[in-house]
Amino acid sequence: MKQLQGLLAFVEAAGAGSLAAAAERLELTPAAVSKSLAKLEAQLGVRLLQRSTRRLALTAEGERFLDKARAALRALDEAVADVTQSATEASGRVRISVGHAFGRQWVLPLLPALGAAHPGLTIELDLDNRPVDLVAEGYDIGIRGGFIQDSSLVARRICALPLALVASPAYLQRTGVPRTVEELRRHECVAVRFAGSTPSAWRFFGSARRGRRIEIQPQPRLAVSDPAAVLDLALADCGVVQAGLHHALPYLRSGRLKLLLADIHDPGDREVVLHYPHRRYLAPRVRVVVDALLAGLAGARDLHLTAKALLAELPWADACTSQAQSLPRRKTSRSRPEAAASKA
Repeated sequence: MKQLQGLLAFVEAAGAGSLAAAAERLELTPAAVSKSLAKLEAQLGVRLLQRSTRRLALTAEGERFLDKARAALRALDEAVADVTQSATEASGRVRISVGHAFGRQWVLPLLPALGAAHPGLTIELDLDNRPVDLVAEGYDIGIRGGFIQDSSLVARRICALPLALVASPAYLQRTGVPRTVEELRRHECVAVRFAGSTPSAWRFFGSARRGRRIEIQPQPRLAVSDPAAVLDLALADCGVVQAGLHHALPYLRSGRLKLLLADIHDPGDREVVLHYPHRRYLAPRVRVVVDALLAGLAGARDLHLTAKALLAELPWADACTSQAQSLPRRKTSRSRPEAAASKA
């Protein structure tokens, strides 16, 4: 505001009755106050104060302008106070973008306590699996799984995102349990396919030392864009699926799904990350949400469970364990060596 110094000089001089008193209040010299006042009058094209060696007097134009000048400075003070308060208190709107399945299962349960602790917050949760541009689309926080490549974002790791192969007992009863990668090739599969991408490869350790890798590129009869929906199809006995272990956990615990080839399947190195655009001057409304989500998700034990830990807890979740021997092995012709499978 070009006239700010002049407005301050005018209002203080009119209230104090002298340039010297106005200068003392503004912590300036009388000459600086006089210069600011003269510049304001020149910009307005009117004289606001009549000056003499002993006193100041408002002109008619100055009397009309004084109330409006005071109102403008009060509005500025209120604006400064408001933004200063928002820099110290958690209030206002926070927009979060998160994948549908992860958001419903893990983020939504944390919001009631967060809202109760900070009643000034308004939280908008966008459940969508599409890629988003946080800055361009006006999001404060994003939560995504996979590999976060935008180095301009602040990234905070939530957990690993181990993958697991699962199928329903009914499907395995019908088709047999695959106990090698080559047998798995002959099974029906369902895959997650996001827009503009191909289904993720299924990777396996090819030896006990886990040095050589075997990779299968699934050719699914059914493909969906939601990690939760692919599990719905597995539960409907449609075939083998590769899914996030933490999404499949409830069904593995209940016995509605079984782990396949858990001893050689590569869980990958993907992770779930919370990210936001700025590090400096992060608004308290965003900071408290970031801290609450990270703390709540860090305390969710199931998010940090590995397939190995799950099998130690629930050995019968593996389709190949002794407790699952009622599930038949798929009858096949003599398999080629697994080395041949690595060429696929």
